[in-house]
Amino acid sequence: MPFWTVFLIAIGLAMDCFAVSLGVGTAGTAVGFRPTFRLFFHFGLFQAGMTLLGWLAGKTVVTYIASVDHWVAFGLLVFVGVRMILGGLRKEGAEPAIPDPSRGMTLVILSIATSIDALAVGLSLALLEVNVFWSALLIGGVSAALSLVGLLLGNQLGMRFGKSMEVLGGLILIGIGLRVLVTHLF
Repeated sequence: MPFWTVFLIAIGLAMDCFAVSLGVGTAGTAVGFRPTFRLFFHFGLFQAGMTLLGWLAGKTVVTYIASVDHWVAFGLLVFVGVRMILGGLRKEGAEPAIPDPSRGMTLVILSIATSIDALAVGLSLALLEVNVFWSALLIGGVSAALSLVGLLLGNQLGMRFGKSMEVLGGLILIGIGLRVLVTHLF
């Protein structure tokens, strides 16, 4: 498979990472070098890792996961999105609903939710006999880069428009979850 084909696949997979990072950035709770690094690093790592896992899993495991992967992604994204909306609706000075989405279970949930599709891509790459290691590295790198861009852009929007952007970020996450669900169901 040519480099450009894998690169376009990587961009397609990274769109969820970009959108989620944009949403997280609007909340203004993942600001600074360390939270930014944790977020884009984990999104890239999970995309690459899920691609490799899909390649390793083979047809049998993916068959079982494929029937529910869209529901898992939907549930995880809606959960985090609702928490962001609630945080955006809280009064100024109140404790944020998601203190720092680049830490703990929230980071793991977002990383898994954005990388579930990479599992199926990994299986496809194995069936096409593509060098999966270089492909996974490219997918992870593109996902990390677009996550960084989304987070930085979201941070700028959040600083400019305040808490209303946190609500918008939550709605974006829920919208991504709905898109994943509708795409897989229909």
